[in-house]
Amino acid sequence: MLLITRKSGESVRIAESALVAGKVIPAAPARRRGPAASYEELARVSARAWRPVESERLGDWELRAASGFTRRANSVLPLGDPGVSLDEALGAVRRWYGERGLPAYVQTATGAEGTQELLCAELEQRGWVREVTAGLWVGPLAPVADLAEASGVVLSREADEAWLARYQRKGVSEVALRVLGAGPSVWFATVPGSAEAAAPAAVGRCVVDGRWAGFAAVEVDPELRRQGLGTAVMAALARRALDEGASAAWLQVEADNEGARALYAGMGFAAHHAYHHYREPDDRDSGR
Repeated sequence: MLLITRKSGESVRIAESALVAGKVIPAAPARRRGPAASYEELARVSARAWRPVESERLGDWELRAASGFTRRANSVLPLGDPGVSLDEALGAVRRWYGERGLPAYVQTATGAEGTQELLCAELEQRGWVREVTAGLWVGPLAPVADLAEASGVVLSREADEAWLARYQRKGVSEVALRVLGAGPSVWFATVPGSAEAAAPAAVGRCVVDGRWAGFAAVEVDPELRRQGLGTAVMAALARRALDEGASAAWLQVEADNEGARALYAGMGFAAHHAYHHYREPDDRDSGR
């Protein structure tokens, strides 16, 4: 049998006798949309924008934990060689997260040059379960800044109680605030609501890191959607990022969120690669 891994990271098995022909795939052509970037550069930039409370190195892998607040802050980022065999590395990963009362997750990527299709296949072969797939998209920053006027958008270095009232994540604890506030240069945007409203009309977060501006947590009051508030939030944050010297933008969007994907495509963003979170196998279910 042959194990074939598609660009999406999905693995399929075929009989060797069914293989008629194969060829070497050349290096990916230069991107024609948005800023050029390697997978490793974007992986490191996005990791710096969403820092865990605790981390530890295992060779070139980074084990990250933040009391369970988001998978991104509670998963392994495997960039390079762990310094031991894969089975030893995964055993160490499971022990490390088990000591913290957390399930073990490994974050992988597929679909671009230098991504981790082989690691995805190895994890699936060992029973690790893919739970989430999302895309990391990139685009030029200046056009985002030109999308809307910044009037009515308030920028701050901290997420105040009003901002948090609109943020949709569950369990916003002290740990969550530490994750949200960490990064090279973090900005929070708020569009105030009416005097009667319990939360702002819209919020957003941006982390400026060198040439990159990363957007996240863009939330709009459901009753006020399709009025350009989310676009105004991103435009205001983009202007601030341009002032700090950034020129390129990135964001993450889940694979099944068609509305957001269409919105970001209209802003000039395009998919760079997909990333996945693999959860450790449940030994009780597997019979081990």
